[in-house]
Amino acid sequence: MTSSASPGLARFNEAPAGTASALLHEVCASRAWAAAVTGGRPYAGLDDLLAASDTAMAALGVADLAEAMSGHPPIGRPAPGDPVSAREQSGVQAAQRERLLELNLAYQDVHGHVFLICATGRTGDEMLAALEQRTGNDADTEREIVRAELGKINRIRLSRLAERPAVAEGDPS
Repeated sequence: MTSSASPGLARFNEAPAGTASALLHEVCASRAWAAAVTGGRPYAGLDDLLAASDTAMAALGVADLAEAMSGHPPIGRPAPGDPVSAREQSGVQAAQRERLLELNLAYQDVHGHVFLICATGRTGDEMLAALEQRTGNDADTEREIVRAELGKINRIRLSRLAERPAVAEGDPS
């Protein structure tokens, strides 16, 4: 590790493997992805961590992608008590939730899994349009779009993990 590592990244680099894996599970539910990223430590900087994440994401098989998707609630329905999914889906307005649910169900009938999109910075209308468009994709095309969207989500979440400030003594966070 070099001095360019942020405090959050330094803590991640120095954490026991089990702790690092648990932190990564909050980023992505794929055990294969987490094992690959944990195994690449220490990272000199955020760019190195993100590159490792991208490489691990590219290597995931179909079952690993399904495991990664299992950690994501449907768009428009953030997991109760989950501030991360609520923040990421903040572009969805209450009036759009019913239509998103309807389209999510149609998508799941076609593809067999939840619709996954990097919602950060997108409006509800943008997500609805993507959902409508992507429902008609073939399985191989959609799997690669899902892989790319998961990669974007992981990069955002890893950046937040690496940027976490030092924890003050006695602070439980």
